[in-house]
Amino acid sequence: MTLTTKNTEELIALCQSGNQHAQLEIYNRYYKAMYNTAFRIVKNSFEAEDIMQEAFLSAFTKLSSLQEASTFGAWLKRIVVNKSIYHYNKNGKYQNIPVDGVLYKLEDESSSISSEETESGNKVKVIIQAINSLKDNYRIALTLHLIEGYDYEEIGDVMKVSYANSRTTISRAKEKLRQALEPIINY
Repeated sequence: MTLTTKNTEELIALCQSGNQHAQLEIYNRYYKAMYNTAFRIVKNSFEAEDIMQEAFLSAFTKLSSLQEASTFGAWLKRIVVNKSIYHYNKNGKYQNIPVDGVLYKLEDESSSISSEETESGNKVKVIIQAINSLKDNYRIALTLHLIEGYDYEEIGDVMKVSYANSRTTISRAKEKLRQALEPIINY
């Protein structure tokens, strides 16, 4: 049985024993999602790649602290989010980066795209641009909540604010996003 047919728990066990091929398989399974997570926070392709690489290195060196192999994906995402926010705060505020070419890092997208898919893609771009136009703390909180699926308490921990402040920030961010999208939706 090849490594590509093994489930994550089996691969984690192999990684813990130092199997580099298993580490590569884990990397191949998770790198796109982790890149996207980092990119949504730091808004810079090169920085997101660096953060993703650092997160994998941290994860592989600290696999012994992982309590359940079945939670590896969530555990790795938490490492990526924490490293992304730390990096973002450490390096100051980034300038807005155009969304055009770096929404997602995907390999070989299909060349036959229907007009319905194009329209849907345009809507996604508009929404992402609206999210990116929000204040940084609103953008990060909203990304963690809506896209990454973090709850208010987790967002409070990550952003180092209280639970109530986390809820308020997300509520205000949603309202600002509604206001930014209202002219587009009502045309």
